Amino acid sequence: MPIDQHGDALLEGVSLRSLPKVSLHDHLDGALRPQTIIELAEDAGVEVPERDAEDLAHWFADKSDSGSLTEYLKTFDLTTAVMQTREGLTRVAREFVEDLAEDGVIYGEVRWAPEQHLGGGLTLEEVVEAVQEGLEEGEDAAADAGRDIRVGQLVTAMRHADRALEIAKLAVSFRDRGVVGFDIAGAEDGFPPSMHRAAFDYLAGEFFPVTVHAGEAAGLDSIRSALIDGRALRLGHGVRIAEDLEIVSRSGDVVEVVFGDLARWVRDREIPLELSPSSNLQTGAIAAWGEELGDHPIDLLHQLGFSVTVNVDNRTMSRTSLTRELALLVETFDYGLSDIEAFQLNAAAAAFLPVEEREELIELIAEGFER
Repeated sequence: MPIDQHGDALLEGVSLRSLPKVSLHDHLDGALRPQTIIELAEDAGVEVPERDAEDLAHWFADKSDSGSLTEYLKTFDLTTAVMQTREGLTRVAREFVEDLAEDGVIYGEVRWAPEQHLGGGLTLEEVVEAVQEGLEEGEDAAADAGRDIRVGQLVTAMRHADRALEIAKLAVSFRDRGVVGFDIAGAEDGFPPSMHRAAFDYLAGEFFPVTVHAGEAAGLDSIRSALIDGRALRLGHGVRIAEDLEIVSRSGDVVEVVFGDLARWVRDREIPLELSPSSNLQTGAIAAWGEELGDHPIDLLHQLGFSVTVNVDNRTMSRTSLTRELALLVETFDYGLSDIEAFQLNAAAAAFLPVEEREELIELIAEGFER
């Protein structure tokens, strides 16, 4: 199946880009347009490694393809450097929504860490307001272009810092002003969710939704802590839950698997996995299984009935889109429209929205795939 220069492909005669999609794991500081970085950097006096947008896009992809989450995260020094003003944050958020809408996304959640955007003198509240302003401008621009999209904020704390409780309270204070959930992100190995138990206790007391980065750079203990200490409703990546599966035998498409207790809990409780295929390759998250997309355990997890969702993680670093990620999976695993629809329905059911709105989203997806 040929994938065109825009990452699109035809599946059963249908353009993947035209299908209604849901994006749950998408970082704001990982989704800047290269040209925007260049322009904002000039205004801020920030040095960029390349002055041409296409060259800068290549630079991000090359630097991110290291096989190490720690090295991968270093590329964010540049993107966050140009997101320190109200104007910069609002512009980036607006373009974030516009790009999602162009890609066929009808609901998205954007995660970002307010504590990383205070260098220009803004307060935590002001940076959240600036991003929300941009998101709403993007939604309005998409509506003017005939595309309906809604995007909610996932306010994120950096797991290596000590501000998680403060950021959790910030998130809750904006729960009726665009913030739909909480996350922790950053270097996972060595910084388990248990370090931020006070923040998670607070969020649980406020009945506030939580997703936690786990099972990417660290393994099963990280996932266990996300579920027990973080009370996570979703797992950010979570790909290494496959380490708790023992493959006993394979015969064609039939795989006999023994589940560990953790894997069975995640599967049976339908805890959504926010998998990001290209990113998982770049950061080495699937190194235990191989170095090619065909080695990714996403297909095994999908076939075993886990609640698999497909995401981009960082569009700039991976030079990708949700359409492209789906096209790569179709090409690699020979998926059909029913598989792609299943991923979207899983994501819609996992969205941090009231149940009535999730049901509406599910109906929109079903209708879109029927057409």
